Amino acid sequence: MKKTLLFEPFTIKGMTFKNRVAMAPMCQYSADNEGSLKGWHRSHYTSRAVGQAGMIIMEATAVEPRGRISNRDLGLWNDDAIKPFSELIQQAKVHGCKIGIQIAHAGRKATIRDEAIVAPSVISFSDQYQVPLELSAPEIRAVVLAFGNAVRRAVEAGVDFIEIHGAHGYLINQFLSPLTNKRTDVYGKDRSLFLKEVLEEVVNNIPDQMPVFLRVSAEDYMEGGNHPEDICLLLEPVKHLIDLVHVSSGGVVENALIKMYPGYQVSFAEIVRKQLKLPVMAVGMLESPELAEETLRNKHADFIALGRELLRNPYWPLHAAKILGEDISWPEQYQRARV
Repeated sequence: MKKTLLFEPFTIKGMTFKNRVAMAPMCQYSADNEGSLKGWHRSHYTSRAVGQAGMIIMEATAVEPRGRISNRDLGLWNDDAIKPFSELIQQAKVHGCKIGIQIAHAGRKATIRDEAIVAPSVISFSDQYQVPLELSAPEIRAVVLAFGNAVRRAVEAGVDFIEIHGAHGYLINQFLSPLTNKRTDVYGKDRSLFLKEVLEEVVNNIPDQMPVFLRVSAEDYMEGGNHPEDICLLLEPVKHLIDLVHVSSGGVVENALIKMYPGYQVSFAEIVRKQLKLPVMAVGMLESPELAEETLRNKHADFIALGRELLRNPYWPLHAAKILGEDISWPEQYQRARV
């Protein structure tokens, strides 16, 4: 059997992931109005752990009710959520994967009912969305503290790492992008300041050796928006607070033209990796095992994240290993299907 990078362990801050295959966070829209976990989430995440993903990033989980993308998003805004998350996390860990939660706030892209939504500036995402209220400086501080409290709850629930959602046009991304941040105060003059305050609050609420990931949109696909080099400049002052950058793109504005093809975001990951000298995760139509392996071998990324492909096939790592001629462990109960 040949040795591949895709199934080689990788260590971040003393934490070793058994392979480089990650399950990207994908909203399941299956929580109740209190943001509570349901049976669907237990089946969904545990099956990917059984399938031998080395890393699972649970879906965008809101820090406050008005920060949900939808009324059926998960939430970590009260301590009652800790026990259900803990039960799921421990169930997934039995199968050898590392599991974290993507902590998020939707900002102006929230579609929740009966809540006034907020953003850096009074600009709606589209005619189909509410016009957000502009956050005042004290309100920004309250949101920062909400991130910290959500992270504290995630740690108490037993996560291995934390991912902060700074991509796809949600609140942190709205502060980072010049298309959505038109403020004239310190949060407009320094578009990375809100992210810096969030990350500092995260670090205050985690153990010293717990890795912190940041998901970013490296390309806005719009004139006047951010491009990979801009994101690197914005992240440079805060990179000491980040252990891995999860590189995605888009989502800031509704009418951006994105040409999608296998590996279409890999070049963005490569730029971030080279300029910031941090580990990165590439994502975006990387379901070909050969393309995933090539991306790692060419040093364009350190991890491969799969989204829709792991919805279609929870056992993708087992199939990918066979295609690449790699010998990996199978669950004992599935050994009869290995040949």
